[in-house]
Amino acid sequence: MTTAAAAERVKRAGTARRGSVLGRVVNGGITASGILGFLFLYTPILILVVFSFNSSRFVSHWEGFSLRWYRELFTNSAMGAALRNSLVVAGASTTLSTVFGTMVALAMERYRFKGKTAFDALLYLPIIIPDIAMAVMLLLFFVMANFGLSLVTIIISHVAFNISFVAVVVRARLVGFDRSLEEAAQDLGANEVQTFWHVTLPLLMPGILGGALLAFTLSLDDFVITFFTAGVGATTLPLRIYSMVKLGVTPEINAVSTLLLTASMILVMLSLVFQSKGGGEK
Repeated sequence: MTTAAAAERVKRAGTARRGSVLGRVVNGGITASGILGFLFLYTPILILVVFSFNSSRFVSHWEGFSLRWYRELFTNSAMGAALRNSLVVAGASTTLSTVFGTMVALAMERYRFKGKTAFDALLYLPIIIPDIAMAVMLLLFFVMANFGLSLVTIIISHVAFNISFVAVVVRARLVGFDRSLEEAAQDLGANEVQTFWHVTLPLLMPGILGGALLAFTLSLDDFVITFFTAGVGATTLPLRIYSMVKLGVTPEINAVSTLLLTASMILVMLSLVFQSKGGGEK
């Protein structure tokens, strides 16, 4: 090996080492920023959960572990009424949006019709537009239609945005759907209704259940749209929490927020499980 070649090899080795060190520094910086970002976002939530078990009335002073605020929460009649309203709204809107969202997904994936592209764009609007804009539009619609605000208007509003989320989830399931299974059922003598009921629907059920759980979670947690479309006596749990916060944060608010957070996390995880279940089937 000549002297020049050896010098060039040493130079390349030094450059490679410097590049390796720089890469480790960059990767370390990205990892550290990610950890700091997660801490910034989730530390307040963790503090809220911890102080929901505080025996003191003051949220900034820890006195000891206690379930006092959870007991008071379950004996609060106003909170119970708000929870019932939330469950009624979430259950009704989830049922309706799941039925209509599934039909929309089937129509968009399997049929060609005039205006399909425009309708497809319209379907995604409730997902991308701000909640405040949709809330104002829905309120104006109900006022112009002379429709009194109540639980019914909340349900209609939640169906309006939940249909899009259900349709997106079910369409994702339809992308990998094997149509030959339906053709085989029809070759064996099944009509269209029997084929849908015994073949199509069971195969789509994981996506349908995933979309339904996602819709239930969004409906249960919604505040902005509900705030604009709720009438007298139609207070849901998020609205009740907001009215309590205006008088000051108490451990009872921490308790109900912890329960709502837990329920939302469970529902979202179940939705992800159902969406991924059988995803590789053909």
